Amino acid sequence: MSIGNIRNSVRATVTCLSLMALSACGGSTGTLFGESKPPIETQSPQDIFADAQKELAKKNHRRAAKMFDELERLHPYSDLSKKAMLLSAYSSYEAAEYDDAVTSAQRYVGFFPSDDQTDYARYIVAQSYYEQIVDVGRDQGITEDALSAFRELVARHPDSDYVDDARLKMDTALDQLSGKEMTIGRYYLKRGDYLAAINRFQTVVKQYDTTSHVQEALHRLVEANLALGLVGEAKSAGAVLGHNYPGSEWYANSYAMLTESGAVVGGDKDAWYKRAYRQVIKGEWL
Repeated sequence: MSIGNIRNSVRATVTCLSLMALSACGGSTGTLFGESKPPIETQSPQDIFADAQKELAKKNHRRAAKMFDELERLHPYSDLSKKAMLLSAYSSYEAAEYDDAVTSAQRYVGFFPSDDQTDYARYIVAQSYYEQIVDVGRDQGITEDALSAFRELVARHPDSDYVDDARLKMDTALDQLSGKEMTIGRYYLKRGDYLAAINRFQTVVKQYDTTSHVQEALHRLVEANLALGLVGEAKSAGAVLGHNYPGSEWYANSYAMLTESGAVVGGDKDAWYKRAYRQVIKGEWL
């Protein structure tokens, strides 16, 4: 399913919930904050819900979320309370009130773990974290939260309409975490703290092996190991780089670095990495 279809599915979910609720509503459609309405404590759940829907339709998302929360608080046993909980999460998400969105969505999951809308609640949780991901120069705790939430969605609801989008965003989150490791590794490499740099680049190769940063990480391992005089480790990293990315610029740079250092005797570049790789796969190289 394309991302456009995913978004349409999300909108359809909200519309469906709204229509289901409207069929049970009375006739009052006043607003919670209007002077013509009685105190909210005296209003029926149907009236509060109808008012909240009007605010949602007008894209007054913060106000709508508060109304849905009030409905749930005042009428916890109403048939509309369950719908209000999920719509509160959606409204808070649309208002960029991500902490509130997570709280409401997680509460929904806790109360209704087997409900047919629970996948949507989990999706809101993951999306709320995802929207807060920051650049790689800052702490990536929120990225890890997003990745964990998307993984849980995929694991618990493999047939959900939101899985395709979740997988795409998992890849983005992994690339972000990998990029953070590379940023720190380059910093250590520039400072000459080669062991610390190697640890970071190894993390990228081992834990984030599907990301776009692996080629550079392998090259940096060649560079850092050569700086330490660890020729065997440098050759092993170069061999893995050549085997997996033989046509890449990173491999060309690594091969040039290895030949310049005397670690590899000049000759057939392809033949070298193929021979070296056969030796590498016989044992652990990192």
